Amino acid sequence: MAAMTDADFMRLAIQAAWQGLEKGEMPFGACIVRLGQVIAVAHNSAKANLDTTSHAEVQAIREASRQVKTLELTGAAIYATCEPCPMCFTACVWAKLGRIVYACRIEDAAQSGIWQIPISSGQMKQLGRSNVKLVGGVLREDSLKLFEAWSRGETRPGT
Repeated sequence: MAAMTDADFMRLAIQAAWQGLEKGEMPFGACIVRLGQVIAVAHNSAKANLDTTSHAEVQAIREASRQVKTLELTGAAIYATCEPCPMCFTACVWAKLGRIVYACRIEDAAQSGIWQIPISSGQMKQLGRSNVKLVGGVLREDSLKLFEAWSRGETRPGT
């Protein structure tokens, strides 16, 4: 069996985001992978949890840490349907994730009517002197469909 690619892992994050959207959550998903193995997949659950910090990335970090029984996820990568907000970027750094792979940019979310603090991951990386690797634009068009559906009040692809 062929090894999974960044696009394959991003599809898992996108699928999770659709699941969250169906539940009335914001259209964001994340997947954490270490040594080629998926260790967590999550979507935003702020409404369900009544917790504004329950962003997809934070939820995935929480689950991954429970799965591997450690706070440090050294050597792992996170796949996020959108460039992490400053809170999520910081959580990724503190969890010692080695790579952040994202689909859409913060600006894409803002253009869809989802308010974001306009600080890019690149700016956060520079300001924090982080060595995390950033990869943007993976399946961006597929992820943009989440924002389009959300802005139209839809909860499923193509509805």
